[in-house]
Amino acid sequence: MSSIIVTGGRPLTGSVRVAGAKNSALKLMAAALLAPGESVIRNVPEISDVQVMAEVLEHLGARVGRDGDVLSIDAGDITSVETPYELVAQMRASIVVLGPLVARFGRARVAMPGGCNIGSRKIDMHVHGLEQLGAHIEFEHGYIEASAPEGLTGAHVILDFPSVGATENLLMAAVLASGVTTIENAAREPEIGDLVDMLVAMGASIVGRGSSTLKVTGVDALAPAEHATVGDRIEAGTFLAAAAITGGEVTVSGFDPAHLEMVITKMRQAGCTFELGPDRATVRREGALRPVDVATLPFPGFPTDMQAQFMAMMAIADGACLITENVFENRFMFADELKRMGADIDIEGHRALVRGVAKLEGAPVRSPDLRGGAALVLAGLAAEGETRVTDVHHIVRGYEDFAGKLAVLGAGVRMEDD
Repeated sequence: MSSIIVTGGRPLTGSVRVAGAKNSALKLMAAALLAPGESVIRNVPEISDVQVMAEVLEHLGARVGRDGDVLSIDAGDITSVETPYELVAQMRASIVVLGPLVARFGRARVAMPGGCNIGSRKIDMHVHGLEQLGAHIEFEHGYIEASAPEGLTGAHVILDFPSVGATENLLMAAVLASGVTTIENAAREPEIGDLVDMLVAMGASIVGRGSSTLKVTGVDALAPAEHATVGDRIEAGTFLAAAAITGGEVTVSGFDPAHLEMVITKMRQAGCTFELGPDRATVRREGALRPVDVATLPFPGFPTDMQAQFMAMMAIADGACLITENVFENRFMFADELKRMGADIDIEGHRALVRGVAKLEGAPVRSPDLRGGAALVLAGLAAEGETRVTDVHHIVRGYEDFAGKLAVLGAGVRMEDD
């Protein structure tokens, strides 16, 4: 196990380039299962979640190779349709192999998913959607068993909530279903658009990219494709927040600022100034941070994956604000750790009242989940003295060389084995 040691008080300056999006790359890897032969995915982040997904695919019989940020996945000789618990328990995103497996092979047996403990994140919508496409679903000994021996059939599916995972699973199932599938109240996140682009490159017929209604006309077979992963907007937002919390000036490249429009709007309201380009954003902050209320919502609203980093910023703002978490019920777990550093936060249900303090103080803290862990590192950047963040395996699940990139920007950050 490792810790991240942060010595605060240094404004960040310079440039950093983000990797491909974790939340997209994992689903693109699953999509490669839909076609026999070798698909190539570029701009893939080197993070532990990607390694776990590679192991999941290899367990199924796929051959996975890596050269720098390029993954090759040959799904021509799949020998199993079962994903083991010991792999799926490490990462919730592995549930998305369910749709591709049942679409291509007519059956799948997938262990119930794990991942960050930030809420129930039920898979009901995945299951109900697949059932509407004609899959028979059973739950047995911690596994989801799906079967469609005669193949899937297009249907009209309305999601209760614009779930990213359910939208992705249903998209990958529908592309090989007979007839037309319409998914209403679909998630609109940029990562969904990225998956649509890869599926279309593989020969799928999908209309409605970027909208809440996706129309999929099933095809008989797909072919391997080459695709580049979209830049990671959450990694980009985390570095922008790091610059803001330290009062520095940083240019973040490798992503589309339009994918962070709500975050940038809120940061501007908090006193940050931005210069935006097609694939980059430069942020600076000179005066005190101003308090700004935020409420998380599905895209294009404020992303739940940026809520913790924004709360760390608001912990030193000049005044009080209200942060409302509408997506995951356990997403405030890191706030107790932030309070150990001197933050003034009161939580009631899914709302947090954050009263800015003059300074945070370095302290030993524990990373409770991926984004909460990153937020604690950001708080350490602004704190007096040294902060030791433990349980950083959560952070390395989603950030490629997080400590190293911060150090390049002048942060006093290092990884240390416990």
